[in-house]
Parts: sequence; structure tokens; C-alpha cells
Amino acid sequence: MLHEVVAALIIQSKKILLGQRAADRDFYPDVWDMFGGHVEPGEAREATLARELQEELGITPTKWTFLETLTGSLPETSEEMIVHLFLVTAWNGTPFNRQPEEHSLIHWFDLQEVSQLKLADPIYQELFARYLDAE
Repeated sequence: MLHEVVAALIIQSKKILLGQRAADRDFYPDVWDMFGGHVEPGEAREATLARELQEELGITPTKWTFLETLTGSLPETSEEMIVHLFLVTAWNGTPFNRQPEEHSLIHWFDLQEVSQLKLADPIYQELFARYLDAE
């Protein structure tokens, strides 16, 4: 099974907004992750980005850039995952945790603080360092 998702690298004032996934999540429980979600059939990636950020954080992105597409597999499965990564640097609204069943906490981190976190994917540290100055 193929999982196609978008992920938002949300940056403001050299800080990254991450959510700690709830401990009871099937995939990637209790780790810090970017916001985003599955692309629905027939849905454009940018529409998925806007929908997921509204659902999860109550914000509407107004400035974003497509960064890259990452591929891999879900942990402990052979299911493939494709992640379309977007840099989001402006939005309407104030981010707040609208889905505590998905993310137990949300928080802004600088790059040094991120290095101390248990992240959903080890590649995040490299991605964050690469794109943090792109704000």
C-alpha cells in the first residue's frame, strides 16, 4: 500500500513548529513531527497542505514553497510512503492544537532544541538545518 502525504516545515523567527504525536498513535507514537497528512484521491498537494493545517492548527497558509519529495517505508511494515515537503513561512490565524488526539503537545523550537528531541525521522535534523535559513 502506498501512503502519499504532505508535510509542512513551519518556520517563524528561526523557530520550527512541531507537534508531539500522541502516545497511542499507530505510526510514529510519542515522537515530534511536522504537521500534515494524507493526500485524498484527486486532491492537489497544495490543497492537502491547506486542509491539514486548518484541521490540525487552525491556520491557513498564505506563503509556502515546495521543497522536495522524500520516499521511504513506514516503520515495521513494507508499506511505501511518499512525503511532499513544503516550507510554510506565513499564514492567517494563530497556531493552536486543534487535534489533541493526534498531537499531545505543539511547540516552537530552535535548531539546537530540536537536536535534543526524539524526532519521527532522523533525517529531520538535516532537513531543518538545510531549510531554516530559507525563511
